[in-house]
Amino acid sequence: MVQLKKKLSGEFKVRSNSPLAVVVEMPESDLQVLTSVGLRIPVHSKILASASPVLESIIERPKKRRSSERTIPMLGVPYNAVSVFIQFIYSSKCTEEQMEKYGIHLLALSHVYMVPQLKQRCTKGLAQRLKVENVVDVLQLARMCDAPDLYLKCMKMLSTNFKAVEETEGWKFLQNHDPYLELEILQFIEESESRKKRTRRLREEQRLYAQLSEAMDCLEHICSEGCTSVGPNDMDLSKHKGPCSKFSTCHGIQLLIKHFGTCTKRVNGGCVRCKRMWQLFRLHSSICDQPDECRVPLCRAFKVKAQQARCRSDAQWKLLVRKVASARVISSLSLPKRKREEEPRMAFNHQGLRRSFNL
Repeated sequence: MVQLKKKLSGEFKVRSNSPLAVVVEMPESDLQVLTSVGLRIPVHSKILASASPVLESIIERPKKRRSSERTIPMLGVPYNAVSVFIQFIYSSKCTEEQMEKYGIHLLALSHVYMVPQLKQRCTKGLAQRLKVENVVDVLQLARMCDAPDLYLKCMKMLSTNFKAVEETEGWKFLQNHDPYLELEILQFIEESESRKKRTRRLREEQRLYAQLSEAMDCLEHICSEGCTSVGPNDMDLSKHKGPCSKFSTCHGIQLLIKHFGTCTKRVNGGCVRCKRMWQLFRLHSSICDQPDECRVPLCRAFKVKAQQARCRSDAQWKLLVRKVASARVISSLSLPKRKREEEPRMAFNHQGLRRSFNL
């Protein structure tokens, strides 16, 4: 459009009656746009043709047929909307007030006549002005005008405010005249709810894996360093030892260890808390990669048993081990670099010590 306007500048007439007054005149219009109310808007064919390939095709058509008619009908939209559309073609400008009043009509015109710059402006403008009262109408227009961003924005608003949208006239009209679009909306809402449920389930699973990862850290911490009331056999727990940074989890593990050491039902497998402790030992053994240096009880025994029964291993258990191991890696990466460097040294400098508790 800019190049064409430069070409047209050769046709502009410049009048200068004084050194301070310069008036630039456009050439006379050679085309008219016919609106719905019968009014005609004079325009320049070259400017319209440069802005829209559809208008260019319409303008060139009479020449091929050797017709003298120089009128383009733009019917079905208000006169003011057509006027704003022509104004945008000439100036590439559209005010917020004009977008507020004629945004829907301008989107239709920009789509029909293939003016992408205006279509993009209308898509953003309508998305910012979406309301429950007009969301159904805008959705229908976005669907017809191939505006996927606006279509998705409308769908999301419908999904979030569906109860309120059901009470609008636009929804009632849609139910009576466009059942296919109604079905699309209901399917989108159902898929959206399914995605939310899957997301909630995944978050709960990740939270569980993170909790198990923290429990593994606390178990190793208790067995190698000791905490407030439970620690290795060779450690003097009479000296006051303050709570660790994960004491809420560590305290629960200590209680389980104390119960595990004194329970009489665990021999026959009748204690739920002891079963939980056995599972923690087994999970630790599945994750631990240095059983000879590990101070957690039964770590090596579980390793040997797992190797003997590898062919009969449980797929769900393997998945749990992988998830908890991944959670531990993510948790370690979130720690400061200095702390990550200190933790391995603390875990590996206890070689040759017995794997037992001082309860």
